[in-house]
Amino acid sequence: MKLLLINPNSVDAMTKAMEVAARATPVSDALQIDVYTAPSLAPQSINNGEHIADSSKHVLDDMVDNASVDVQKYDALLVACYSVHILVPQLASRFPHATVTGIFEASILTALSLIAGVDSSECWGIVTTGKFWEKHLTDGVGAFLGYEGRDKRFCGVYSTGLTASDLHSLTPEAIRAKVKSATLKLLAAGNVACVAMGCGAMAGLEDVIRDAAREAYGRERGDGLYIIDGVKAGVIQLHQMVNCKKVFR
Repeated sequence: MKLLLINPNSVDAMTKAMEVAARATPVSDALQIDVYTAPSLAPQSINNGEHIADSSKHVLDDMVDNASVDVQKYDALLVACYSVHILVPQLASRFPHATVTGIFEASILTALSLIAGVDSSECWGIVTTGKFWEKHLTDGVGAFLGYEGRDKRFCGVYSTGLTASDLHSLTPEAIRAKVKSATLKLLAAGNVACVAMGCGAMAGLEDVIRDAAREAYGRERGDGLYIIDGVKAGVIQLHQMVNCKKVFR
């Protein structure tokens, strides 16, 4: 199986960080992962709806019109931007042979599978970057699951006030403080059993979320919290989706 991880912003360093996370996902030795970074005209950090549309245009122009990538050789495409990114349906339409998802959608499916136990009070939520994403992702969860308004298993979206580029430019201390603050707010919102990291550039911040969970819930419960890296979730979900298509079609 061949998978292409697509970074729709133009920062190579972010692509490389997500590539590390993707390759560290224990799926199959037969899985080949390649990466793609959007051209330089695409935004360096995707922080709002305009950036989503702009990044999609530049990726499609480059991949389709300029044929910069031989997409036909890939079984799966992973859009590595934690958003309701229009590239997901656009790529699925342009390349019907491939299985396509985004790290946002993959994290939803993963979270729901992890809290599907007998304790119906357990919920999940998202810690993300800027304020824009709170409504965008909340609405996105509802649209993906086919409901409007809040769901009792979803505790909401809490922002750090950072941008994706901040996660590579600010001091580690400043980043950790903001991520911890947002995480504590989420953990206070309900019986949170699972936290999704709402930005591909948040890889490596799991320990900050874990420490916040121990502070809020105690060590035993904090150690049991699930922390989802959207890139890893995307690799796992795409691997399963490709195999499901083979088995059930």
